[in-house]
Amino acid sequence: MFIKTFKVKKKAGTAVLIGAFLVLIAAVVLIAHARAGRADIYTLKTESDRQAFISQMGWEVGKEYDECKVVLIPEKWNDVYKKYNDLQKEQGFDLTDYKGKTVEIYTYSVHNYKGYEDSEDVFINLYICDGVLIGGDVCCTRLDGFMQGLKRL
Repeated sequence: MFIKTFKVKKKAGTAVLIGAFLVLIAAVVLIAHARAGRADIYTLKTESDRQAFISQMGWEVGKEYDECKVVLIPEKWNDVYKKYNDLQKEQGFDLTDYKGKTVEIYTYSVHNYKGYEDSEDVFINLYICDGVLIGGDVCCTRLDGFMQGLKRL
């Protein structure tokens, strides 16, 4: 084994130490900036995982999903997809990386949306790819309906 040592003058050693400290601070700031605006990673492989997540978001749903469909996120987006992805970005998701991929959409009836408690028109949709939540929404399917992010306001 070969070991190489070197001697650093006191002033130079302090400069190296300060430089290393500044690099460390810059790395922390870059990592924090990269995580800002991103959603937490939720692994939702089972029904109980999805139910726990929905409850964490503040919603009450039935014991099982109403519908599960497999869809292909298109490579080219029209204005509707672009606008929908803007909603996803607001809540820390981004569907851009999933263009051309198939995803599962689990749909549940929401029972505790204020003003719609007795309605069958409010749903939560969870977009899941390979067991990981990649987006979703809460929406009302009435003619004067709405769409919002996953978290209960």
